[in-house]
Amino acid sequence: MEILTKVHAHNLVRWAKDKPEVLVLSADLTSSTEIDLFKEAYPDRFISFGLSEQNMLSAAGGLAREGYFPYIHTFAVFIYRRAYDQIVGSVAYPNLPVRMIGFLPGITTPGGITHQAIEDVSIMRSVPNMTVVEVGDATEIETLLDAIQAVNGPVYVRMLRGEVPRLFPLDQPFQLNRARILTTGTDVTLFSSGICTEEAMRATAVLRDRGVSIQHLHISTLKPFTDPAVLEACASSRLGVITMENHTIVGGLGTAVAEIMAENGIGKKLVRIGIKDVFAHGASRPYLMREFELDALALVQQVERFVGEDLHIHESDLQAVRIQPLHSEAKAEAL
Repeated sequence: MEILTKVHAHNLVRWAKDKPEVLVLSADLTSSTEIDLFKEAYPDRFISFGLSEQNMLSAAGGLAREGYFPYIHTFAVFIYRRAYDQIVGSVAYPNLPVRMIGFLPGITTPGGITHQAIEDVSIMRSVPNMTVVEVGDATEIETLLDAIQAVNGPVYVRMLRGEVPRLFPLDQPFQLNRARILTTGTDVTLFSSGICTEEAMRATAVLRDRGVSIQHLHISTLKPFTDPAVLEACASSRLGVITMENHTIVGGLGTAVAEIMAENGIGKKLVRIGIKDVFAHGASRPYLMREFELDALALVQQVERFVGEDLHIHESDLQAVRIQPLHSEAKAEAL
């Protein structure tokens, strides 16, 4: 597996070279959100607001009205928790092209409740005019910007930083509102998003070897959520549907799938893998994924319940989890 570092940082500098209308806004987290490279390359298009996210969102709305494309960069929790009123009134209500790049989604940080964005998808999906996306690998990061730049309105992105794997081929770019069909099968349909897709891929190969036929779709657009492939995958499942997300099970991917299943009369069992109705706590990413049952082994256990038998799959049978240093130069998990 290819592992890349600071993927968004390098891609943003390349992509914005001939786009003088693109501005990058920071709230005192410039290096932590990897936009120091943009600041060095285009200092006249970089604006630091200090610790004032509400002011930053309001200003972004004003800049967008003047023909600019503001790209806000900060930790995800500081976007939707601190500046929700400004997002609604200054950005979403007038349907302005502000792009909000939120880092540290879910349990990708040991920072605990103050830094773990575990309910952001639920909140941002509920805002009218808002597009919500989540990247799952380096290829999606490198091909995301053209797709969201074409959106006529605000966009919220759950972004990955530090060391990011390449899971998808370079010739298969990010496409808005299009699911990636990773495997086909008839027993169980699996939808995964973000970092959970890598975990799901660890498990699906072993499950297929045990005779379970799994259709696995990676979801990168959480709103709009109207790709016909999603509905077809739900309907074609023999045993049921599983969703897997780095987010609370309330209001995220699992809820979006439940909505379309109910609206279209698909009477199949649905199991949602995600953070239950609890807050997470500070620890390493691998520990938290095991503790809150978001990893490959958790998926295996749910599939065993679907098929009604012990498939005799253990952690040792699964591909080893990538071990990331807590305080590496890439800031994989550190604040």
